[in-house]
Amino acid sequence: MQSEPPSIQINFAEEFKRNLVTLSKKYRHIRSDVQPIIERLEAGELLGDRISGTDYVVFKVRIKNSDIKKGKSGGYRLIYHVQTPTIIFLMTIYSKSEHENVSVDKIRRILSDVYALSEDEEETQDEKNGDRPSD
Repeated sequence: MQSEPPSIQINFAEEFKRNLVTLSKKYRHIRSDVQPIIERLEAGELLGDRISGTDYVVFKVRIKNSDIKKGKSGGYRLIYHVQTPTIIFLMTIYSKSEHENVSVDKIRRILSDVYALSEDEEETQDEKNGDRPSD
């Protein structure tokens, strides 16, 4: 019996990838701590609290850090953006014990990078298909 493919596509912002690599050097189990959250997002669940002030649908979810014994309060914070009903961008992740909060301005900067990347990917795909941007 085959399992159904995820209904939601999860993309990773460069900021998220960099932070995950950095944190994985200190916290060995971060990937296994984050994986259940990714699976729940792929299944269509919207987790965490909505962050206001960005003009986008952005959430912050608390994740337990299994490498320390502080529960979710001292764990990770993962910030993600619901771009469309079927596309979610994981924007950043940080350890609550190392950073207090991520500012709305920083979230906006990451969002601008995500949307710049999305536009570049669309143009590249158009060029592969033989379409040229109109002048």
